[in-house]
Amino acid sequence: MVVTATTSAPVNIACIKYWGKRDTKLILPTNSSLSVTLDQDHLRSTTSSATDATFEKDRLWLNAEEELIKEGGRLDVCIKEMKKLRAQEEEKDSSLEKLSTFKVHIASYNNFPTAAGLASSASGLAALVSSLASLYSLPTNPSQLSLIARQGSGSACRSLFGGFVAWEQGSLPTGLDSYAVEIAPRSHWPTLHALICVVSDVKKTTASTAGMQLTVETSALLQDRIQNVVPKRMEAIIEAIKSKDFDSFAQITMKDSNQFHAVCLDTFPPIFYLNDVSKAIIAVVTELNRVSLEAGGPYLAAYTFDAGPNAVIYAEEANMSEIISLVQRFFPVGQAFEDPFGLGEKASAEGGAGLRTGFREGVSGGVWAKGSVSRLIHTRIGDGPRVLGEEESLLNKEGLPKKVKA
Repeated sequence: MVVTATTSAPVNIACIKYWGKRDTKLILPTNSSLSVTLDQDHLRSTTSSATDATFEKDRLWLNAEEELIKEGGRLDVCIKEMKKLRAQEEEKDSSLEKLSTFKVHIASYNNFPTAAGLASSASGLAALVSSLASLYSLPTNPSQLSLIARQGSGSACRSLFGGFVAWEQGSLPTGLDSYAVEIAPRSHWPTLHALICVVSDVKKTTASTAGMQLTVETSALLQDRIQNVVPKRMEAIIEAIKSKDFDSFAQITMKDSNQFHAVCLDTFPPIFYLNDVSKAIIAVVTELNRVSLEAGGPYLAAYTFDAGPNAVIYAEEANMSEIISLVQRFFPVGQAFEDPFGLGEKASAEGGAGLRTGFREGVSGGVWAKGSVSRLIHTRIGDGPRVLGEEESLLNKEGLPKKVKA
């Protein structure tokens, strides 16, 4: 009988960025990092795994298209490591079926653009490892699983937790001390929300893996970041999170995003992940904060950009209505805004996209063409991987993909 298991895993967006490996095979980072897990109700990867004695080889389908599992590649490594953990359990208990000796079929689906700078590899690999852990009934904790997910995609280790998550750099050559830990659960700061501005859902031209290794080889600025900047920022942002200090959180997050992209620019030849729309979003958020601060108010928003042009804007829920209006004013969105929290409706009821006194409209370069931001995704802090029911499986009873809904 085909045995199956299905899990979903969240996207995480780093506030302190991971960029560069000291070991490319084990994916050991050159610096620690910290991220916010986003709500799976809006952004997730769902993965089903199945195993049976009749399966002839390990197979994987991503968004209904079959992908090659390359021998010795990252997917292959994760699958073999999970089978190894199952074999250890079978050695302890001879009554367990020898599932570790069977081939597996895996189907995965992202409900957001893949390879466009929205952390699809992080949620995808976390879902894969979580699904196999469920399939094999493994008594593992998220930090243990993060050691394996890390070998598939570095930032995947952070998607095995909800809330606020640190990936410890570690120092051992084996990588056994390079794992993820939860800094605070989602319930700690439930009013923190995120607005994702999808500037482009086109697959990026410079993949993260290739880009970061080029940076390690050529950027002098990266060495200063590793040795002097990141350790202090990690301490400071953890303190900001624990005290729910948005002003400090915002400043650290924006500074680290700026430096990450400066390091990319310092790479030779340079790497450009931001485009003109990305820069205009930075200008609008900066101007909003300036007006608020000069009036004696707090920081209202914090932008961050991963290895792509898409902006993630963190803000307190109470301020998100104004931020949504501001983005829609300067960057008319191509797709209808789904508005899951009703804040867009609130903004309309309050008079739409009115600007604060003193806001300089020219900072963005004017109003951009419709579709320059293709869509907005409003979300909040989320939980870690979820085990789903059989009815949500992506595989049928024969262990082959069902038709996946768009």
